[in-house]
Amino acid sequence: MNSSNCTAEVNKSATSKVLLSLMLSLLAVVTIGINSLVITAIIVTRKLHHPANYLICSLAVTDLLVAILVMPFSIVYIVKETWIMGQVVCNIWLGVDITCCTCSILHLAAIALDRYRAITNAVEYSCKRTSRHAMVTIVAVWVLSVFISLPPLVWRRQGSHSIQCLIKHDHIGFTIYSTFGAFYIPLGLILILYYRIYRAAKTLYHKRGASRLDRQETNGSTLPRCSDRDPGALSPPEKSYSEPSAEGDHVRIAFRSPRLESRRERSFGRRRVSGTREKKAATTLGLILGAFIVCWLPFFLKEVIVSACASCSMSAEMADFLTWLGYLNSLINPLIYTIFNEDFKKAFQKLFKCR
Repeated sequence: MNSSNCTAEVNKSATSKVLLSLMLSLLAVVTIGINSLVITAIIVTRKLHHPANYLICSLAVTDLLVAILVMPFSIVYIVKETWIMGQVVCNIWLGVDITCCTCSILHLAAIALDRYRAITNAVEYSCKRTSRHAMVTIVAVWVLSVFISLPPLVWRRQGSHSIQCLIKHDHIGFTIYSTFGAFYIPLGLILILYYRIYRAAKTLYHKRGASRLDRQETNGSTLPRCSDRDPGALSPPEKSYSEPSAEGDHVRIAFRSPRLESRRERSFGRRRVSGTREKKAATTLGLILGAFIVCWLPFFLKEVIVSACASCSMSAEMADFLTWLGYLNSLINPLIYTIFNEDFKKAFQKLFKCR
């Protein structure tokens, strides 16, 4: 009886491991596919050869490296429940893992900064927003990622024949250095920049709407407000509002100006388009921030809490879940940063038609 129970438990454990490995492998393959699609679209589509898209391409390359060089080793580690590839491979894997994930996060901050400067200082920044400027930004992001990732790796505590491949420190200073450099400071920067981008975009939409109305008034296509006119000098087209009759009721004068009605409709349409754009901008920014925070905040909170609290511990399953939740951001990034762009949509359609 006991042997049959043990056999059932072993079979159940083996089945769950197979399903888990298949699910994680599928996630890795999809991440490779989507990021490869973004990179290919930018390379082969001439219209996408823009400095802003070079940053997105570099982000896709970084996320592709996470999917190719980090995820497969993590899958083997999770399924085997022990590190079987030696200490040298462990050191290399940890280095690539931390550097690529940090670089992916810093790319998001660089893209936010690029968009902020493009919308708040469009004229001056358009002259500086060159391919060379984008390349310098990409190199700076990679160099900064290495400097953030290197110290925790060099001074981590490790055994000579360890069956684990983790980063452990005796001093919390290394954890604070790495977590703040890799996540908390970029997070603060991204939140501030996207808040200002939304405010600037909202102001810009209103200014554009107001400038259109001003141009129409200058050209004589919009009538002045009642407060700016002589009250006694009402022209027939303006008498389309309710006026009192002899019976005390309100009747509407039938005569209307078709041109005035069409102007009102156009003005209402412009306000509606402006509101739609604001909602779209808010939705896009909300998705960018929401995905980033949901994917990475739990992992970095865990890192700080576990390092600061000696009595606090976390199960291996939960630690793996939080790690892969962070890896999931490498799948979401190319979707969010391209799905709302019409040029990318057309480029994707062309690629699929060619295939």
